[in-house]
Amino acid sequence: MLLEVGRVARPHGLRGEVVVVLVTTLDERLAPGSALDCAGRELVVESSQLVPGPVGGPKGGRWLVRFAGIDSREAAEGLTGSVLRAEPASTALGELFVHELIGAEVVERSGPSRGTVVAVEANPASDLLVLDSGALVPVRFVVASEPGRLTVEVPAGLFDL
Repeated sequence: MLLEVGRVARPHGLRGEVVVVLVTTLDERLAPGSALDCAGRELVVESSQLVPGPVGGPKGGRWLVRFAGIDSREAAEGLTGSVLRAEPASTALGELFVHELIGAEVVERSGPSRGTVVAVEANPASDLLVLDSGALVPVRFVVASEPGRLTVEVPAGLFDL
């Protein structure tokens, strides 16, 4: 299973570099030597550099990337809009990745099952688990996880619709 890690936004310059927008927090996906899938084609990163955001703004996830074999603007233009995929990264203790959350059963610490995660919605305070019941549960309420099962501790009334 390959996961989306970024997209090629546009070419940059005349020598084949492209602007890549990452959708992962793992910057090492663009480390020299890393291989990414692009519509069934393997692209190997030769070099990458973070593009600073506006002064006072977020650093963003935009990178200037040179892939092996992409050495002209025309070749780079052919990648525009392409999705970049990679194998799932191994998780550090306590880290949760979206692909591991989708389909997991959500169970309260006190016992009752509350449904299955169908999506994860970005939210500034805490990403939200979207359950098949329609309930939204902040990820920060997850107190334990195992494959296919998330245990949550929530405030009283959270599941009262």
